[in-house]
Amino acid sequence: MLDLDAPAQRRAAGESTPGPAPAPGPAPAAPPPVMLGGVATAAPRHLLRQEDVVRRVRALFGERRLDIERLLPAFGNAGIETRHSCVPIEWYLEPSDWKTRNALFIDNAIDLLAEAAEACLAQAGLSCDAIDGLVTVSTTGIATPSLDARLMERLAFRRDVARLPVFGLGCAGGVLGLSRAAALAQSLAVGRKDGAKVLCLVVELCGLTFRANDPSKSNVIAAALFGDGAAAVLLEAAPDGKMAAGSAKLGPAGEYTWPQSLDVMGWEMENDGLGVLFSRDIPAHIHERMGPAVDTFLGRHGLSRDAIDGYICHPGGAKVIGALEEVFGLPEGGLSAARGVLRDYGNMSAVTVLFVLERLHKAGLKGRYLMTALGPGFTAGFQILEA
Repeated sequence: MLDLDAPAQRRAAGESTPGPAPAPGPAPAAPPPVMLGGVATAAPRHLLRQEDVVRRVRALFGERRLDIERLLPAFGNAGIETRHSCVPIEWYLEPSDWKTRNALFIDNAIDLLAEAAEACLAQAGLSCDAIDGLVTVSTTGIATPSLDARLMERLAFRRDVARLPVFGLGCAGGVLGLSRAAALAQSLAVGRKDGAKVLCLVVELCGLTFRANDPSKSNVIAAALFGDGAAAVLLEAAPDGKMAAGSAKLGPAGEYTWPQSLDVMGWEMENDGLGVLFSRDIPAHIHERMGPAVDTFLGRHGLSRDAIDGYICHPGGAKVIGALEEVFGLPEGGLSAARGVLRDYGNMSAVTVLFVLERLHKAGLKGRYLMTALGPGFTAGFQILEA
């Protein structure tokens, strides 16, 4: 019998003979850091004062809800004085169909996004053709072609710009959209000596979801909270790890979606528009579950709450802010920027946390901050920001 050695046996069986182990290649390059290059906001021209809204709601629903006087204190307890709307207050008093609402959404969303984007680019001294990617976030209307494609017909972005429209994140969209934009900037920067620049664009026209023919408690409470607005954030994946002096850097990001929580927050599709869905138990949910989710996220990145110098939070409402202050061990009023945005603009869904970021950015961020927002899913979004 022919005696074959192991390599010969493999050759005889038709198997390839392994060669010498390849020399280890260079370690994969670390993704470039992403810095905050600017942040700007825009609000529509119609100003709604809370006392005026109360009078209109009382007149509209007084005969259809015998308990309307019991619900109206929610307007005074919301911590809101003024909001901005893309339509005058008289528009809300008459029923409107889905097609009309969505047309208003598209037209006004593009106007606000253009205003915010131009202001953000002006801060950085850049023109539209310097932008490599657009991440556009919204949940209060539907646009196909998407909002970013329509915006390109208004502003002179390059025709090869990378586009990522994001729908359905609700109030969490400001934080999660920012994280997605940072990841896109890092991806686009691979192999480029000049890095990559991405605009994160967020717009929500929550007021358009109010339905005059819906006397439900959720619709009435929504009338006490929601406002309209847009924001633009410039992110740059810096070449060679170089960061501009005084700039803020985006650190780790994450999210957590609780099981069996789809009914906590969201929209329900109705024949005449979007019907608001939110649970009165949201503050209790924050008290019970937000802390462990935050600690798990921070621990995954070798951090604890002791390493956090400040918080940039989506102010969903006065009770939500109060619950977050307790969870984070802050005194009442500790989230002053969030309370100030809520007072002046109301709850603009995903946009609101970026209004808070703008205020703190203008005031001079210093230290390590945790951005948080809660949205449908029920989902918490996290983003570390270091300045």
